[in-house]
Order: sequence, then C-alpha cells, then structure tokens
Amino acid sequence: MFSIKNAMDMLGFESGVTSDHKEIMSADGAILPGVGSFSEAMKHINAMDLAVPITEFISSGKHFMGICLGLQLLFSESEEFGYTSGLGVIEGKVESLERHDGIRRVPHVGWNSVEKRGSIENNAIASSLEGIASGEYFYFVHSYYVNPVKDCDVYTTTEYRGFEFCSSILSDNVFASQFHPEKSGEAGLKVLRDFFTK
Repeated sequence: MFSIKNAMDMLGFESGVTSDHKEIMSADGAILPGVGSFSEAMKHINAMDLAVPITEFISSGKHFMGICLGLQLLFSESEEFGYTSGLGVIEGKVESLERHDGIRRVPHVGWNSVEKRGSIENNAIASSLEGIASGEYFYFVHSYYVNPVKDCDVYTTTEYRGFEFCSSILSDNVFASQFHPEKSGEAGLKVLRDFFTK
C-alpha cells in the first residue's frame, strides 16, 4: 500500500490510505492494492465491510485501478487455497500458473513485457492508457493469474515460460494490472500519472 502511496505522492497527487466508506466515495479516483492470498484478502475486505463501498465506487464511473492481488480480487472467484468468491466486478476466475505445462517454477518474479490487444473502442478511459505500448516492460510477482470470461476485458497479455496470460484488464472505468506500476520505473509511473490525470 505504502509503495503505491509514495508513488502517487511523488507524482503530485493528494492521496491517502483508508478503509473509511465516506472517504472512499468522496475520492476522485481509487486504487485497490493487494499483497498475500486471495482468501485472506477477501476475509479482510468482508470484515471491514469494504465490498459494497468498492463496488459502489466502481459504479460511480470514477477511475478505479487494481494492482496485482487487487486485480484478482475484482474477479468472480479464485482457486487459491480452495474456492473463494471474489468481488464479482469482472466475470472470470483466478487460476494457478502451475496448472499449465512447462511452468514448474512459481512465482513469476521480475521484469516481463506486455502485448497490447489494441485500443478498446467505446471506452471512455482507454485514452488514459495509450502510453502502454506492446513490448513495454513491467515488474511482476505472482503465482496466480486472471482468466476473464469475456475476451474484450483483456487489455494486455504477457508470456511466461510459453504460457500467455492476461496481464491487465480494461472494463468501463476500471483498469487493473497483474504487474506493479509503482515498481516499474518510468513506464509504471506514467501509467499511474496518465490514468488519474486524463
């Protein structure tokens, strides 16, 4: 959380870390970070009654970003440590990289490139992500990946040991990435700056 806040502060945004419902809803934009397991994160979200504020904020149309586990939590369900329901903002499932042939080493850690699926028509925030180009490198650390039901939700893909997975999604006012923009140097900072400025 605090590496993201530091990045936002460095970019000149007024930012804070909060679980207060009113403060969340009054913000111009929001980021759902995430470290750890899907099931534990959902336990904390439910214990703090944050599921409704998160989905209501997304429904407001304001810019919303999910990062790493924050991307995965937006999905319907996860198989990590058994079945766990997610926030259900994006239809699909979180699955283990290890289920695919050739992947014997997890987590997937380090710099890797993304391939852009092309501009997404009729999306109001697509222009704020034009800085993401095919071949751009970002920093990853994860053992699970998202598998959206709708192909149109996939914004970028990344290849790891011969397996291509969805590395970011774009749906209406929501952008979420498996990679960490706040740890990805100038390219990552540009994603954060452009998304919350344009």
